Amino acid sequence: MKQLAVGLILGAGVLLANALFPPLLAQDKAPPVAQSKDQKTRAQQLMGDFAPKLAELTDSVLFGDVWERPGLAKRDRSLITISALIALNRPDQLRSHLNLARQNGVTQDEIVEAITHLAFYAGWPNAVTAVGIAKEVFQKK
Repeated sequence: MKQLAVGLILGAGVLLANALFPPLLAQDKAPPVAQSKDQKTRAQQLMGDFAPKLAELTDSVLFGDVWERPGLAKRDRSLITISALIALNRPDQLRSHLNLARQNGVTQDEIVEAITHLAFYAGWPNAVTAVGIAKEVFQKK
């Protein structure tokens, strides 16, 4: 039960980060991490010249700390995140997080089941939108 509470709190943090800078996660893939200091991360590419501190926080706190914490598996973080994005009807961010969820081991069947379950708690229109986006993402792979 404690792990679930921690997961929900961390999921809320990810959700807040998504609300603060939606363009970052609107890509079809998870933001890449810079391999060398000459390369820029996705956050740095999108906002580093305009909002350098936000780009730094995105890289170091959200993707460098929150997503790497040992309290939850990345698979669980992905399920929490896509659930929150579906509930809040955030289709652009959902695309990238569906891809990330698949990379983190969440299956297509599990994603469809989560969307179906959420229809009753997050609203039918949100679930229908999520199904369309998931279908689009799954067809690309």
